[in-house]
Amino acid sequence: MDRNLDLNLLVALDALLAERNVTRAAKRLNLSQPALSAQLARLRDLFGDPLLLPAQRGMIPTQRALDLQEPLRRALEELRGVVAAGTSFDPIAADFAVSIAASDFVQYAILMPLAFTLSSEAPKLRFAFRALDTTTLVAQMERGEVDLALMTPDAAPEPLRMRVLFAERYVAIVRRDHPSVSDALDLDTFCALDHVIVSPRGGGFTGPTDAALAAHGRSRRVVLSAPGFLIVPEIIERSDMIALVPERVARDRAARFRVLEPPVPVPGFSMAMVWHDRTTDHPAQRWLRDRLVATAAL
Repeated sequence: MDRNLDLNLLVALDALLAERNVTRAAKRLNLSQPALSAQLARLRDLFGDPLLLPAQRGMIPTQRALDLQEPLRRALEELRGVVAAGTSFDPIAADFAVSIAASDFVQYAILMPLAFTLSSEAPKLRFAFRALDTTTLVAQMERGEVDLALMTPDAAPEPLRMRVLFAERYVAIVRRDHPSVSDALDLDTFCALDHVIVSPRGGGFTGPTDAALAAHGRSRRVVLSAPGFLIVPEIIERSDMIALVPERVARDRAARFRVLEPPVPVPGFSMAMVWHDRTTDHPAQRWLRDRLVATAAL
């Protein structure tokens, strides 16, 4: 192999193997498609292998390319870590983008305040909020499509790093002029009302509240199942239904509802941030994780 190897070629190969599409890899590298195609031609000469073969959709890596992919990714990350270790990070001057995957509740309760706070601390920072898909998260992080994810600790994929941010509890909400609810919520009233439930996977009509009620020999009637928490307050404000929501959802909207303690203890949940080893030592990513920890503590 040529001793005067151009490191940019290896960076290009890493992007091509991650994207398996010249157009997307060129965009990721901020190169023109012809320029990246020329680099691919040089890589094929360098390794004496086609590396990526045309397919109906994108490109298919050869076995030689697959053998190279993981060692190349690790080597480039180690090199970036060496460079980053001696680099100070200035959020005011830094021009970068971050992609964070989370549920609608977390986007509202944590990421939106974070974005507002950092608009002055890091004015050139650009955020991309993404829907959370735990089945593809590891691959998304390996390809650099997602930098951070927020989720319950038990849902975090095993290969990823994790730090618990906060514990959340549930509160009950009803509209302020609800005809059947006063300033306290008793068990009989709670069970008699029609309930809204959140089912992230869609279509579910039972949850932790039902298990808590069953322990007291009681049950409730769930009449509406929603895919996320953010629509629930709008439903409650326009109906005589009741819902249990994370306290952070109700906190900013307390003037619009009666916010009440559930008549039976309902287990809450913890929220963690998750990231890939590839970003652990990156100065901007470290700074962002620290700011996220501070925001979640508020």
